[in-house]
Amino acid sequence: MPNPPIESSVPHESGGTNGYAWSLLRAGTFKLDAGSMFGLIPRVVWSRSTQVDDRGRMQVQHNCLLLQAQGRRFLIECGTGDKLDEKSRDIFDLERRSITDALSEVGVAPESIDAVVTSHLHFDHAGGLTRLCRDGEAPDWIGPASGMASARPNHGVKRTFPNAKLIAQAREWADAIANRSVMTRTYFADHLEPMRDRLLLVDSARPFVIGATPGRDEMPAITLEQRTSEPLPGVKVFLTPGHTWGQQAVMFNDREGRTIVFTPDVLPTAAHVGAAYSLAYDVEPYTSTVTRHWFLTEAARRDWILVLDHEPANPVFRVRENGKGWFELVPQTITGG
Repeated sequence: MPNPPIESSVPHESGGTNGYAWSLLRAGTFKLDAGSMFGLIPRVVWSRSTQVDDRGRMQVQHNCLLLQAQGRRFLIECGTGDKLDEKSRDIFDLERRSITDALSEVGVAPESIDAVVTSHLHFDHAGGLTRLCRDGEAPDWIGPASGMASARPNHGVKRTFPNAKLIAQAREWADAIANRSVMTRTYFADHLEPMRDRLLLVDSARPFVIGATPGRDEMPAITLEQRTSEPLPGVKVFLTPGHTWGQQAVMFNDREGRTIVFTPDVLPTAAHVGAAYSLAYDVEPYTSTVTRHWFLTEAARRDWILVLDHEPANPVFRVRENGKGWFELVPQTITGG
């Protein structure tokens, strides 16, 4: 099937809201190979701040955000979901928990979600867009089952959020459908294909001209405001390339007037604040380094509150210059607003 057309962002003057009440949702722990998570950083360095199990894996979390205002409910990220087979679950030591459990704990039905915004479409960020059918349910889609080990028989899945649109960057959707990734198994048909008719694709301006090679500490030539899109009232997105070409951060104001920025895999945990701490999973590690610099610079200047996507402890931070030419993360106790 051809890719769906790119829809226009909803036009607003002031975002259409006085700010969102937001809740941090924990959609389950899992583990990733620590060497891969720290790329070229030697173990003797990263092991000072990160513990691993007997298989060399570090614990991470599926952090998601629930936004509510004026009768609307938006979800940022939705985790892996429940569709992986037992071999795959073992590879990641995947907790038997999903975004539906987290929503249930705050009394929110999946049917009440109006839109889901994903930073990118890897399985651990977008797999929860669909779920296994329950007894007696007719599937919304039937096709290849996701898994890390080997091919699996076709299965049927339901859209987890039946009334929600999916917000993603157009470049990310194109790469996901074409499976353009350094990982061979991360974009899966069973969380992508059922969402084709629910897409609202965004085409935000890139930080640097395509083909340019910026310096490590170079700031984008155009302003953040010029690179920001607003696909939902008061919910803005901007590209943070490197992990994927179409990865985006998500920004909104809460009811206290604070700027909250959901931070994707340019800074997955607090241990990744270093300049060179790019992932082996990144399609362009150097680009991640460049992005991390300008992103942290903006965060410090603008006093953003960051919510890190995979931090297993408290994921909420402000950014401050450390007096040594780089930045430090300052933990915050804010859990919503």
